Amino acid sequence: MATIESLLQAADLPDSPSPRLDAELLLAHVLGKPRSYLRTWPEHVPSAEQCQAFAECLRRRRAGEPVAYILGRQGFWSLELDVAPQTLIPRPDTELLVETALALLPATPARVLDLGTGTGAIALALAAERPGWQLTGVDRVDEAVALAERNRQRLGLGNARFAVSHWFSALQGERYRLIVSNPPYIPATDPHLQRGDVRFEPRSALVAGADGLDDIRLIAAQAPAHLEPGGWLLLEHGYDQAAAVRELLETAGFGEVQSRRDLAGHERISLGRLP
Repeated sequence: MATIESLLQAADLPDSPSPRLDAELLLAHVLGKPRSYLRTWPEHVPSAEQCQAFAECLRRRRAGEPVAYILGRQGFWSLELDVAPQTLIPRPDTELLVETALALLPATPARVLDLGTGTGAIALALAAERPGWQLTGVDRVDEAVALAERNRQRLGLGNARFAVSHWFSALQGERYRLIVSNPPYIPATDPHLQRGDVRFEPRSALVAGADGLDDIRLIAAQAPAHLEPGGWLLLEHGYDQAAAVRELLETAGFGEVQSRRDLAGHERISLGRLP
């Protein structure tokens, strides 16, 4: 009879960059236990049904499906979020947007907009940290807005709301102290789109034209009409796009334009302030 430890040792995930971690997450999910349980009770014998469910999870992972989609959830900031194939999987790099936004504004009341909210990760992280802020998250995909709302309800965050909007299309006349976005920024011909987890993520959340900057161009150009005087725009972008994004912000009339580096040392976000 297979024990927890023998199942983990036999787990075959040759193409995963973290095979043991993936196997532990999947087995803990099947057992309905935290990962610590696997180390505490390695001799436990899962049921036949649990072994079969684990084998199916491994099959899906070997086919390249992201662990987050198999589990239906992903951690981001201090939150545990439901995820689905209609949305991008929240990534640790994007936490730099949250960290920077929190540092830019005081905890006093402010209206903040998250463009392309997906799971609601950025908006909900900011709402959790700043109860005095009013967060609005928008996405053009109905299923993403519904998912973000489910996450909001489960987390009990009353200072956030979500709506369908293609960037600013449904926000006429609305102004914010801060606008933050992790938009699509991958060039259409980037070979990485055919590798790893991104193969399973929605292309519309990843790709933005020939150079990856189409959506950032639109946001930078239209954001000034939706910012309060002195308001900030924060954008995540590709590791090699910072100079181009700074130029777009300056062309749009932003001052105090700068970029911030992620933990790997890449210029991952750029920001500017409306005069």
